[in-house]
Amino acid sequence: MRCRSTKSDFTLILFLLFKSNVKIALVYNHCKQNAFISTMKKFLLPILLIVVASSAFTYVNSTVTRAAITFKTRNMGVGVDGTIGGLMADIHFNATNLAASSIEASVDVNTLNTDNSSRDEHLHGEDFFDVTNYPKIFLKSVSISHRSGNNYTGRFNLTIKAKTKQVDIPFTLTQANGTSTFKGSFKINRLDYGIGTSSLVLADEVSVNIDAAAKD
Repeated sequence: MRCRSTKSDFTLILFLLFKSNVKIALVYNHCKQNAFISTMKKFLLPILLIVVASSAFTYVNSTVTRAAITFKTRNMGVGVDGTIGGLMADIHFNATNLAASSIEASVDVNTLNTDNSSRDEHLHGEDFFDVTNYPKIFLKSVSISHRSGNNYTGRFNLTIKAKTKQVDIPFTLTQANGTSTFKGSFKINRLDYGIGTSSLVLADEVSVNIDAAAKD
């Protein structure tokens, strides 16, 4: 017996094929969408973690409420005192977690003052601090260790005229009502930072004292 295809049979076959292709297309698109979402999750998750971590450790300048930074050296055997201002600071300090604590600060070298305008002009010049090219001095903690009570020792990177040397600074730091009070002192050799040249008149050693308070 020979089968004959009718127009209605052909239409039915087309309809069934159409429905089958639609289902296949839907399944394929669904799989593609899931694969795309999975890929985006893998791509976006590390970025999200980086953004969150960066936000958690973003430093905002503390408001310096008081600052007295003085230095002392000797010229022709006579003591020379000076001050420097424009202090900006970031103090993130936790006495129970010193590894996560940090202190950063900068001062404006243009404010350097030894109460002698002629000498100050010379110190601002290229042979000494070269304030035109290096207007800031930077201090950034590397590590902080506890000694006793409110007494600590910090190892800092001190940058003057783009030259960075490490200095150890013993200091006290107290915190009350959102204000951190820092007091410390240290000595440097000016030649390490290209401040002037070797001289029989001007001493190489410079003593620095810091007494400052900053509010978060």
